[in-house]
Amino acid sequence: MSENLQKYRFLSRFLPGPDSKRLVLITGARQTGKTTLARSFYRDLAYINLDAPENRERVREISSSMWHRDIGNAIIDEAQKEPIVFDKVKYAFDGGQISFEVLLGSSQIRLLKKIRESLAGRVSIFELWPLLMSEIAAQVDTPEMPLIDRLFSGDALSAVFQDVSGFVFEEESGLKKQAEAYLMKWGGMPALLHLSSDDERMMWLRDYEYTYLERDLADLARLDDLLPFRKLQKLAALRSASLLNYSEIARDAGLSVDTARRYLQYLDISYQVVLLQPYYRNLTSSVVKTPKLYWLDIGLLRTLTGLWGKESGSVFETMVVGEIIKWMRTTRKNGEIYFYRTRAGMEMDVLLQLPQGFIGMEIKNRNNLIHSDMKAMKKVARSLNDQWLGGMVVYRGDRLYKVAEPDIWAVPSWRLFA
Repeated sequence: MSENLQKYRFLSRFLPGPDSKRLVLITGARQTGKTTLARSFYRDLAYINLDAPENRERVREISSSMWHRDIGNAIIDEAQKEPIVFDKVKYAFDGGQISFEVLLGSSQIRLLKKIRESLAGRVSIFELWPLLMSEIAAQVDTPEMPLIDRLFSGDALSAVFQDVSGFVFEEESGLKKQAEAYLMKWGGMPALLHLSSDDERMMWLRDYEYTYLERDLADLARLDDLLPFRKLQKLAALRSASLLNYSEIARDAGLSVDTARRYLQYLDISYQVVLLQPYYRNLTSSVVKTPKLYWLDIGLLRTLTGLWGKESGSVFETMVVGEIIKWMRTTRKNGEIYFYRTRAGMEMDVLLQLPQGFIGMEIKNRNNLIHSDMKAMKKVARSLNDQWLGGMVVYRGDRLYKVAEPDIWAVPSWRLFA
């Protein structure tokens, strides 16, 4: 892995330039590279890190009327550590004394609370996630957009894939498969790319788990005893890609249902998990209303569960859903992602709703497909009728091809995301 792989982030294509009159918030989980991205993209801005107590003390002493003189246009890291910053930025920005400010932070709940209170309507919010597969695979400074980006054009899949080759040569496929294999084992935390051994990577991930508990969780809640939370955290990782049964996970963790819900909310708002909602319309029969739980970083999932062996179907599904969500959030796509499941047990892994219609996806952790892989998708397609843009089976094979009607394609995961 080269240095280039770590440094390039697709989010940089969507950040506003410092010559615009904007307030910018870049948020995301700890260690996803927010500071590195901001300092490299906004090279001429002053940088102030409020993680340092002495910097917080100095910021407190600066009056609102002198903010423009003593701070000016700047990058303010860990902004939530000193909440008065938001009011001072608001005063200087509204008065036209500053024109641009970048706020960074990993504590989503505290950041967004202060944004709502002080900077509502003034700030553009961007999220930086762990490395995308396409970022790991990139070999140039400005890589092409991955194939997944085409799905959001609103075109039918027959049009999306009409000029896409069914196969790619070994040199290109090898790099993409290598990126997928790395992501499936270690996840996307940028710091891991610097490390040369598996032992070092495992140690870093274990340390991250403790740092999260001691710092990020402390920003969210004051828990006297971390053991119950840690137990629920591990149980949540073990249930990735499964329907979330609050009563069951609460029982197994030895918690009340309300406490389990609150702890899962902490994991959600600190960018550790996502709760994928079921599609609400009855397309074929009565639908379930229970969300599915996905852990967003595979490396952290493996660390929490201790499952370092063969890649299971649930880990592969977790990776695929995670990559879709990360791409949508990074590029701020106009669309919603759901899964579809009936009470009778018929399920489609992903239903992507775009302004122009729907794309369905099944996720299969194998190299070859069988006829039944498309069964649920065909039923949903018939119900959606002219709203159906097409379907795909995301799998581990090499060939991209049309596999069935109505407009259903087999798409290798490494080609879709890398």
